[in-house]
Amino acid sequence: MGYSQRTEHFFVESRLADAGRGNPDAYYQLGIAYSAGTAGTPVDLIQAHKWFNLAALGGSARAQECRAEISDEMSAREIAEAQRQARAWLNETHRRAA
Repeated sequence: MGYSQRTEHFFVESRLADAGRGNPDAYYQLGIAYSAGTAGTPVDLIQAHKWFNLAALGGSARAQECRAEISDEMSAREIAEAQRQARAWLNETHRRAA
């Protein structure tokens, strides 16, 4: 694995770890990564919507804007799946914290 791949992998892993601790900035950064296909992630609007949704719940106005922007490119079924995944993430992380 080359340097840039290790760096990208570290970025995603560290953001996921921070997200697991409920960090809204990590949620937002993951949303950006999945919406643009950066940091070694593929473009995945369902994942992007999920992370922007979680960041918006954490108070990020910019995440609300980004979520609205990508929603225009998604079907109702894809948005529903992203919302389901966001709820599952919250349930799982709250269960681990308890």
